[in-house]
Amino acid sequence: MIEIHYSAEARAAKAAGKPLVALESTIITHGMPYPQNVEVAAQVEQEIRDAGATPATIAVINGVLHVGLEAETLQALGQAKEVAKVSRADMPACIAMGKTGATTVAATMIAAQLAGISVFATGGIGGVHKGAETSFDISADLLELAQTPVTVVAAGAKAILDIPKTLEILETQGVPVIAYGQDSFPAFWSAQSELMAPLRMDSAAEIARAQVTRTAMGLPGGQLIANPIPGDAEIPAETLAPVIAQAQSEADAQGISGKAVTPFLLQRIFELTEGRSLAANIALVRNNARLAAKIAQEMAELTA
Repeated sequence: MIEIHYSAEARAAKAAGKPLVALESTIITHGMPYPQNVEVAAQVEQEIRDAGATPATIAVINGVLHVGLEAETLQALGQAKEVAKVSRADMPACIAMGKTGATTVAATMIAAQLAGISVFATGGIGGVHKGAETSFDISADLLELAQTPVTVVAAGAKAILDIPKTLEILETQGVPVIAYGQDSFPAFWSAQSELMAPLRMDSAAEIARAQVTRTAMGLPGGQLIANPIPGDAEIPAETLAPVIAQAQSEADAQGISGKAVTPFLLQRIFELTEGRSLAANIALVRNNARLAAKIAQEMAELTA
């Protein structure tokens, strides 16, 4: 069995049968500079506590899988240099070689399942990159959703992606895509899009029952909960479209590919929006954390 190190808070919650919510760590190591990264991570964790659940930020530290980070560990990770960004393909290698890695959506889902955590809050999932018909650049997050039984709460897929193709892949893989409280599929920094979500649910209880039912039927995989960004924090899609197009054009011109694409695009969009994209990102992650905590509570009651 893989060694798992639980924070004192996560260990106590597990022992008491209290609901936990997994959080990824790439937002700390690859999302923003220190000390803002640590401050935001702490705020997101507190949102989960305030909503009645226990946060469990996940990372690989010196070859050990951590589920929940102590305050000093979070501080150290926030200042660490050259931290790997790990997904399904390289997470086992990171552990085996005793290295430190921050978890993507896919890796966080795997760790959550190992730890018995059924709900995970993030910003946006990865998906099909624009131009994937020639690059075949498709995130492992989509295939992870099809096989790992974790409910993922996100503000949709990142708006830099090819959203229609992302939804097509999810449909092909049999992943339930559920918009929370609205009919359209949210577009990350924007609450609405022109795309209709395959499913709509209006309560955390419905969402929890859907995952429990899926598991009871023997169906693999989790579900994607598309939670729209709060209206006072969103950036209209028409404002973002030319910004995203410019950032993508620059990435293509510089030959940026693979795991480097998303960080480059997000940084350029941050610069081109004069920081508005980051403020929106923080707001939507905190919003997702609150909903995830409610779902975790409902799921804990159903499975008690």
